[in-house]
Amino acid sequence: MHALRRSAAELVAQTDASPSIIEEALAQFLRSEGVGRTGEGERRSWRASIPLIANDLREAGLGAVHVLLETRLPLTSKRTDVVLAGVHPRTGRHSYVVLELKQWSSAMRWEDSDTLVDVPGAPYRPALHPALQVDGYVDYLRDFVRVLADDDEAIRGAAYLHNASEDSVRDLRRVQAGARSPVFTGQRRSDLHEWLRSRLAPDSGVRAADDLLGSRVAPSRQLMSVAAREVREREQFVLLDEQRVAFERVLAEVQRARDSDRKTAVVISGGPGSGKSVIALSLLGELARSGHTVMHATGSRSFTQTLRQIAGKGSSRTKNLFAYFNSFMTADKNGLDVLVLDEAHRLRITSVNRYTRKEVRATARPQVDELFDAARVPVFLLDQFQVVRPGEMGSVAEIEAHARVRDIPVVKIDLEGQYRSGGSEAYLDWVVRLLGLDGAGPVVWRDEDAFTVEVVDSPEELEQRLLRELGAGLNSRMTAGYCWPWSDPRPDGTLVDDVVIGEWKRPWNLRGDRAVGGAPPSALWATGDGGFGQVGCVYTAQGFEYSWNGVILGPDLVWRDDRWVAQRDHNRDPDFRSRKAVDDATFDRLVRHVYKVLLTRGMVGTVIYSVDDETRAYLRSLVNAAPLD
Repeated sequence: MHALRRSAAELVAQTDASPSIIEEALAQFLRSEGVGRTGEGERRSWRASIPLIANDLREAGLGAVHVLLETRLPLTSKRTDVVLAGVHPRTGRHSYVVLELKQWSSAMRWEDSDTLVDVPGAPYRPALHPALQVDGYVDYLRDFVRVLADDDEAIRGAAYLHNASEDSVRDLRRVQAGARSPVFTGQRRSDLHEWLRSRLAPDSGVRAADDLLGSRVAPSRQLMSVAAREVREREQFVLLDEQRVAFERVLAEVQRARDSDRKTAVVISGGPGSGKSVIALSLLGELARSGHTVMHATGSRSFTQTLRQIAGKGSSRTKNLFAYFNSFMTADKNGLDVLVLDEAHRLRITSVNRYTRKEVRATARPQVDELFDAARVPVFLLDQFQVVRPGEMGSVAEIEAHARVRDIPVVKIDLEGQYRSGGSEAYLDWVVRLLGLDGAGPVVWRDEDAFTVEVVDSPEELEQRLLRELGAGLNSRMTAGYCWPWSDPRPDGTLVDDVVIGEWKRPWNLRGDRAVGGAPPSALWATGDGGFGQVGCVYTAQGFEYSWNGVILGPDLVWRDDRWVAQRDHNRDPDFRSRKAVDDATFDRLVRHVYKVLLTRGMVGTVIYSVDDETRAYLRSLVNAAPLD
């Protein structure tokens, strides 16, 4: 854990001398954390809040308490405003207080919500009730910081609205929706002082701060119990045939690794719909139930956020078990028993990005090595033909090569059954052969009872075909290669029709995390209401499935004479822009992988349209073509 640390007395002295001292120290600290340039809004917030809380601690007689500013929650990019570390006045044990500082002058209930509030002048409206916000921080720290795990009394939270009066936030008192953390206002500062003294003695907080910042980070036993209930007991996670075999083999390897005190890696490979994610979630629940420390991670924001929403439904705490591959750069070695790495074909060469702290960047390792280190048994679930971006390295051979260097045994499990695309192994094989991904030539597709493929002559026909299925109650989505510009919504919230083919125009899915004009946020495009009206790309479609799948092949991959030709000048993906970083041969391979992903999202049927006449004619010759006499 990382924070800017001062004793309360030091903080008082620095803010009394000049508020800019602590402001510059915080800015420098965040730069070292890889946050980059600190905006004026954040600096203004520090100037308004930190001197006030320093003075409150002085008046409360808590000058020896240690103050941790901008504490980053482990394995996330989230930060708390203030954590106070000290000694509990009654028990004598370590005691911690999380404070959420708000500059709000007033706040009121948002519509009829019990959890959201409206804050006049705030950039984002509505906002989460501050008591619920700090409840979440407290729960997260208790769930992941080992020094807090076994003492329910060790940590508490409060929201401090230091610019507000009691009357201006009276609505907040009525709609706390079961929140545990109290809310204090500037008008009743004495109540805050009294509450702080009930949690913190005047004694030094040095050891408490040392132990918190130096604590091991891993899911607590209590969180594992919650996860077992929330994930393992969900009826939709049913394992069939080789899925169950893979599940049982992983459990056996986990037990073997524990008994032999030796690290083991497991690699489960399978095509789209072979059940990799079902296995991953079942493992998370079962291992949690049996008392193992376990987390789930992916390299996809869309996929992780959807899992948090669906698999963790009913428990905000369970959501925190779903992380990203780059969350483990500084994780404790073998801090977890098991790390389940779903969609492992999205592994990056390195976790470093522009937000990475300078000292971490200097000692950066390959991402796969970080994941090897994070758990005694890392479990990789992947499809080698879904590597779609430069910098991704998630193949069985690459994982084995890194494991070999470290003398880590690898158990390989191959899933053969197919459960997406109507369970049609033939269709998945047809797509792989169509795109020339396995060395075999293309073959003619003929519809099965459970799966249909159609080639259409226009995007209008594609959309109308999918709308009929949508009207019949089957979820449908349209996707396309990244061959058109991608604009942000207009100031009035309307979406720009970037995907233009003749007279037909449609917008891409949203890029951000907020719904706009009835369109769901990027992460929920494939699963949320309103997603059909936008065209999805590979980054929002990968990992998801829907009944009917419409795919537009752009001009970046066309058929000429007897082969596929990749035309990178027609591709708009920024990741493919540099020929130095992505040579033509790599682009050719990756763009085929992109269309392989897009073509294998449907469970009942796929409708295909190519903007290129020759390519469209070629596809027609391969789809339900009349047999030769």
